[in-house]
Amino acid sequence: MFNLRFAKDFFLHRLNAKTRHGLHSPFVYRLVDTVIYDKSPKKVYTEVEAIRKNLLADDQTITVLDLGAGSHVNNNHQKKVSDIAAHALKPPKLAQLLYRITADLQPQNIIELGTCLGVTTIYLQKAAPEAKVYTLEGSPETAAVAKEVFSKAGLNNIELITGNFDDTLPGIINSLDKVDLMFVDGNHQKDATLKYFEWCLPKVHENTLLIFDDIYWSEGMKEAWAEIKAHPQVTVTVDLFWIGLVYFRTGQVKEDFLIRY
Repeated sequence: MFNLRFAKDFFLHRLNAKTRHGLHSPFVYRLVDTVIYDKSPKKVYTEVEAIRKNLLADDQTITVLDLGAGSHVNNNHQKKVSDIAAHALKPPKLAQLLYRITADLQPQNIIELGTCLGVTTIYLQKAAPEAKVYTLEGSPETAAVAKEVFSKAGLNNIELITGNFDDTLPGIINSLDKVDLMFVDGNHQKDATLKYFEWCLPKVHENTLLIFDDIYWSEGMKEAWAEIKAHPQVTVTVDLFWIGLVYFRTGQVKEDFLIRY
């Protein structure tokens, strides 16, 4: 049932989505043309993909604590790191898109909900080397692997916080004067997604970007995405099917974009 519904959503998105052509918003046109559709090779891609390759060859077994909606692939609690790397990490095309979007924004702080094994975290950190990265992971043994990955990579500006997002996220948000970039890649339930969104609202500003992963994961996630788009503080959203971008640009005409990627 999931595959049929997901395939239908994907088909409809491809049917209705635009490329850079026909976009009348200068802000979104530039974002699509110079960032989203940037296919030029970058040294960082090779560096981070070498880390992914090592994880794909790691046969150690860990216990995964899932506090969210689980996996559509494998819900076993005992998993090999190599299997997690194969099925749970963001694929290179999407992880590198997140890198480009973050590099373009140059946030001072980054919050990531869902560290997993840390590959996307590293892309985010390398995109904005001066930013403080707070990455939150619910599964202790998964977080331990990610921490080791960060250490081997020599990355010291990443703070990994382990625990339920409901317990850990409010403290991070409250400690910041503002939220520059938040990537929500965990839980995948409607109520939780909307809660994380609402917690951020007091700290968003003109250049804040919230990124929501798996916005077509389930009917609940589709509903959450629709409510986020309709929120009066949100001015621009970019729906790339795999992820959704949310902007709060004052003075911008409220508009939602479907972009083919």
